[in-house]
Amino acid sequence: MSTIAPIIAIRLPAKGWQPPSAGERPASSLDDLTGADLIFVIGANPSSNHPRFIHMLKNCRERGGQVIIINPAKEPGLVKFAVPKSPRSMLQGGSEIASEYLQPRIGSDIALMKGLAKAVIKLGLEAEPFIASHSNGFADFRADIEALGWDEIEASSGISRAEIDHIARIYGAAENAVFAWGMGMTHHLHGVANVEAIANLALLRGMVGKRFAGLLPLRGHSNVQGIGTIGVKPVLAREVLAKMEAAFGVTFPAAKGMDTMACLEEAARGRIDCAIIMGGNLWGATPDQAFATQAMAAVGFKLFLTTTLNLGHVNGLGEGEALILPVTARDEEWQPTSQESMFNYVRLSDGGIKRVGNVRPESQILCDIGARILPNGPIDFAAFSQHRKVREAIAAIVPGMEQLGDIDVAKKEFHIRHRVLHTPAFGTPNGRANFVITPLPARTTGSLTLATIRSEGQFNTIIYEDADSYRGGARRDAVFLNRDDMAAFGVSDGQPITIRLGQRAHAGHRHHV
Repeated sequence: MSTIAPIIAIRLPAKGWQPPSAGERPASSLDDLTGADLIFVIGANPSSNHPRFIHMLKNCRERGGQVIIINPAKEPGLVKFAVPKSPRSMLQGGSEIASEYLQPRIGSDIALMKGLAKAVIKLGLEAEPFIASHSNGFADFRADIEALGWDEIEASSGISRAEIDHIARIYGAAENAVFAWGMGMTHHLHGVANVEAIANLALLRGMVGKRFAGLLPLRGHSNVQGIGTIGVKPVLAREVLAKMEAAFGVTFPAAKGMDTMACLEEAARGRIDCAIIMGGNLWGATPDQAFATQAMAAVGFKLFLTTTLNLGHVNGLGEGEALILPVTARDEEWQPTSQESMFNYVRLSDGGIKRVGNVRPESQILCDIGARILPNGPIDFAAFSQHRKVREAIAAIVPGMEQLGDIDVAKKEFHIRHRVLHTPAFGTPNGRANFVITPLPARTTGSLTLATIRSEGQFNTIIYEDADSYRGGARRDAVFLNRDDMAAFGVSDGQPITIRLGQRAHAGHRHHV
């Protein structure tokens, strides 16, 4: 049983809490939002994290559309927000964002989505022609939905049937609906099923494979989107893997590798001799700092490539050696780089700002290391120190990225091929979309569920201020609780409390308290 130091409790009229933003490959583009008459925003806080998107939500409301927010916490910036790009919005003290605001229990999104699907079907609002012509598995999906009782849906989600029916009618009346979600949906042990439940709801009314509608995962920044596109993800597509092996004349290991958490666990067991840690603050981003210190201290040699110093460079050093090499940021790169936006645009970034001192790009350092370790290997590391060579390889290997090869010459941004779906042709063997049955996660009783968030005065692991301007000036050590839960536990506003964790954190930093 671990303990967190006393924290201030502040009442918030919500069922719980969930981390903001950020998202999977979009099936919609930025332009699709201009014609949507209904936008769902699920498990995200775009007023804080996605300025271009919040502008689109404002525009949707102003042209008579609706915005349905689904988030355990009532974020003030999702109710009303002064959009900086709009002088009228700023002068009027803000624009109305949410037309409806649902606050489900933390981790109960699948129950809510299945409840909405059940209501849509009960009201006869499903898109029968689309389902018949462009989908598989609807009969089994419908049977699963009909077998789920309203008592279970209400108990799991904390949302009443009347509220769910109301939202289902709004959805049923919409011509073009976009479903957008952030990491509040994906940072769960059942994150994949969460997204599948959203996709099911979109398919139910034919809101995928048409213009001004679709699925839109929200990203924190372009790195998250771009690295997934080019293959830096847990499971590499077989087609991409085969093309890489053919291009470089190599055979990659077939055994399963380790993700970040697995690497830390192996390090804690003393099984990692050397680690190259690029960017960020791995130590600070690991929720259990005692574990992070132990794991990193056990690594014999650590090479950090970083733009700025952080606490991760001085904690967990242990008795081994650590080398910190400064590297250029994107706008300081010696050569043009490319980036992918949240809305599927790939564009060129010229860089060109000169940094004081002998600071080199990460790619230069990595290629130098590669050339020294494998001087006679199959990869020409000297050639790959040129960014254009890297882009040419990506263009030849990753489907949909063909235009990247000469983007430094064309200087024209592009959408990734087959990413935006404006026709109901899906990437399955028979071209149909698949309904997926998503079981409800087990409900916890007798305890609360804790979800951690990033405060407004924070960027990644960098803390700029302790007060959160978007949450009423709440301190970073504040805990937000439902008023009924506070009454049940005998807790009052501003009272210091101690949180005891009943089990170790898993994906999404969710704890039973």
